[in-house]
Amino acid sequence: MEYLIGQRWVSHADAQLGLGVVVEVEPRRITLSFPAVGEERTYAIDNAPLTRLRFKEGDHINTVEGVELIVTDVAEQHGLLMYTGTDHHEEQLSVSELELDAFVQLTTPQQRLLNGHFDKNGDFALRVATMTHVDRLQRSPARGLMGSRTSLLHHQLYIANEVGQRHAPRVLLADEVGLGKTIEAGMIIHQQLLTGRASRVLVLLPPSLMHQWLVEMLRRFNLHFALFDIDRLSQMTDGNPFEAEQLVLCSLEMFEDNDHLQQLALAAGWDLVVVDEAHHLHWSEEQAGEDYRFVEALAQSSPGLLLLTATPEQIGQASHFARLRLLDPSRFHDLQAFQEQEREYRQMSDMADTLESGTIPDNLPADLDRNLAPTELVKQLLDRHGTGRVLFRNTRAAVEGFPQRVLHRYPLPAPEQYVHAQVELEERLHPELPYYDESWLDFDPRVEWLVQTLKKLRPEKVLVICAHATTAVALEHYLHMRAGIRSSAFYEGLSIIERDRAAAYFADEVNGAQTLVCSEIGSEGRNFQFAHHLILFDLPANPDLLEQRIGRLDRMGQQHDVEIHVPYLQDTPQETLVDWYDRGLDVFRDSCSAGTMILETFRERLKDQLDQRTEAFDELLVDTAEFTNRTREELRDGRDRLIERNSCRRDVADALIEEINALEAGDTLENYLEALCEAFGVDQEFHSEHTLVLRPSEHMLTGHFPYVNDEGTTVTFDREKALSREDMEFITWEHPMIHEAMDMVHSTELGNAAIGTIKLKGVPAGTMLLEALYTVNCVAPKALQVERFLPLTPMRLLVDARGKELAALVPHERLNTLIERVKKPTALAIIKQVHREVDAKMSLATAQAEARLQDILKDAESQMRSQLGAELARLEALREVNPSIREEELDNLRYRIEECAVHITHANLQLQALRLIITT
Repeated sequence: MEYLIGQRWVSHADAQLGLGVVVEVEPRRITLSFPAVGEERTYAIDNAPLTRLRFKEGDHINTVEGVELIVTDVAEQHGLLMYTGTDHHEEQLSVSELELDAFVQLTTPQQRLLNGHFDKNGDFALRVATMTHVDRLQRSPARGLMGSRTSLLHHQLYIANEVGQRHAPRVLLADEVGLGKTIEAGMIIHQQLLTGRASRVLVLLPPSLMHQWLVEMLRRFNLHFALFDIDRLSQMTDGNPFEAEQLVLCSLEMFEDNDHLQQLALAAGWDLVVVDEAHHLHWSEEQAGEDYRFVEALAQSSPGLLLLTATPEQIGQASHFARLRLLDPSRFHDLQAFQEQEREYRQMSDMADTLESGTIPDNLPADLDRNLAPTELVKQLLDRHGTGRVLFRNTRAAVEGFPQRVLHRYPLPAPEQYVHAQVELEERLHPELPYYDESWLDFDPRVEWLVQTLKKLRPEKVLVICAHATTAVALEHYLHMRAGIRSSAFYEGLSIIERDRAAAYFADEVNGAQTLVCSEIGSEGRNFQFAHHLILFDLPANPDLLEQRIGRLDRMGQQHDVEIHVPYLQDTPQETLVDWYDRGLDVFRDSCSAGTMILETFRERLKDQLDQRTEAFDELLVDTAEFTNRTREELRDGRDRLIERNSCRRDVADALIEEINALEAGDTLENYLEALCEAFGVDQEFHSEHTLVLRPSEHMLTGHFPYVNDEGTTVTFDREKALSREDMEFITWEHPMIHEAMDMVHSTELGNAAIGTIKLKGVPAGTMLLEALYTVNCVAPKALQVERFLPLTPMRLLVDARGKELAALVPHERLNTLIERVKKPTALAIIKQVHREVDAKMSLATAQAEARLQDILKDAESQMRSQLGAELARLEALREVNPSIREEELDNLRYRIEECAVHITHANLQLQALRLIITT
């Protein structure tokens, strides 16, 4: 190669130098100036690591004057290249290579390959694998649902899929206690964020649930919410603090009597607002409370709204109507009319029962076709009648998989130190509270009972819950230091990291703690269903708190009966409370979703008996039991089975579970993550089956790999292990580690140019093959979800010397096992000789890919119009008989159809990777 002063060359040894210009040529040496870094480099002519920069027609070039041109012609004059091109004003200009901007970046596969910048064949294979996996995930019907650290439960997956795919969903989630409303909301939020339907989310909660939500969203869905309280807001003095974060958790109480704060929250603008415990909002026909009015204002200004509440019947029709009114005020505007409709819905529910028995009733609505099969008629009933599109409710009676509860009572004599104390009721229920030291541990019979019980239960895991942190800390210290029992404490004084460590120590099956001693927060936010023994060291005064405590173990996925152990001091308020819960509410054996209402009904009578138990207590037990049984019967008889059917269609849920299981099966994801770690320089260490420890190394390609911290990160691909080991990251195809790493591959040049040799029988040595990978590039707003119909669609072509396409004959995976690495000097020598051949083969490959693209685009638009058009037609028909179909939904569907068609039409090809293969 002849070097001339003024020519532009690039260093394939150091791409960061930018574009060099030859400034001196000697018989054996050559000197180049690199203006981008202000350096000169001198090389031996015989082995200079340099490649002549030659742009071609269609390339974009920049001049030192900042003018960008699209090259239309290249000519050589006196050894220098002259480029002719058009600028953004469509004017034609000619520039010498001397005028090119030194800050050149060679990023396209063809530029990098022909200028000697190529990667390992393993990186090329990783790039191909990345495009293939992204395409598969974009096509998956379970997209947005596979990334959560949850069991695959039918009712939760169905609701999340049904609601999460809607534009601006506005629904009421009203599952019974223990069925996972928080998980359903998290799955919906996760799907809305992942698919671009939402980006800003505000969650309003009672203060007691703040920590639970923070933990659940982070641990289960990898959603990093910011927790806003008065202290934090007072430190954020610039601008609107609610605009500083995309995902915000805050207490609804924080906005009471604070109009300024309410206005800031309203002005921030949210795509989705979530309100937990929504039945606490105050509303009546005569007057709405301040909390209700604030949520109503948010509901009016935000497209999406999720309300989470207890089973609606237990709080009355008026309260139920008030929640629905927030979701759709034009649909639910009159309480009396709603009550009339509710009676009609109950008739429809009975009608569905009749249809499922195989009988077609005489009073079938006129809009239903009597000639259809009963199963089809039930589907039409679900679609067309009732509040099924805005209300989802599953009950424990309808959902299988709950364990039995078994109560064990342990009456213990009250010690003298407690008996003679004249104290308030709170301290009689928790008599250890007045002691500033831990002396009570020596005489309280519950302590010795606890030690002996734990020893008897060994090696079973046991969860211990008590009301106060001081009690929990003292007990755990006693068990650990004086009784020699492996234990850990879990209470509000710990940081989230410390709580994680305590929970992980308890979850460890081999070397972990036998018992976890929790304060009341142990009944919030964590599920320990790997244990089935629960010790209630004391009892809360609120039956809902007791239900929450039991609910830590009595959950979906529990494999054993829940053994509930209750020690109590005889002839004290503790015994009275145990009796009321046991013989009045029967809460130790049967879940109670109406606990607060029952407590309110008998609060004064119960308080009197706790202060001084009398003969009237037996009457209280009888009245409570009758009221509780009557309430349970009303709830069970009053269940709207039409809504329950619409809240979980098992055939849909079965298909989703099958899809998720298929994506998780085998070791495809594990192998892909290992390839990512290999490419980016992340160390891997085997931990256990389907579990790795990832650590940053000194040779990392980038300064950071997502979710791998300096101390190392333990990851598992096993869903069951992830559910019991919260200290491990649960890696799925939708985990941010995988998602961000895929983006790092996709958005950079890693692996987009490679070279190798291969031995093929019957093929002459020196034969050139060019392997090209194209994808469809469709630039469209994420919220349109165009990739559902037009995913990346990787197109691999393998062109031989005669221009024949061989991809089908030589699969990519087979090629990877045969290809061999080429040493750098040899590779550079090959590249210099095959410029024109590569350009020619590229033209052939691109022409074939372009021909395929036209069919792909035609099929994509046809599929889009078919799917979205069918959904639009269905909703338009339903709206004629079911007013809960909002016009906004229909408008959005019409808009999506037209916009998707426009973007699909303008989609084009993108060359993702090139590999030059030479036979030997």
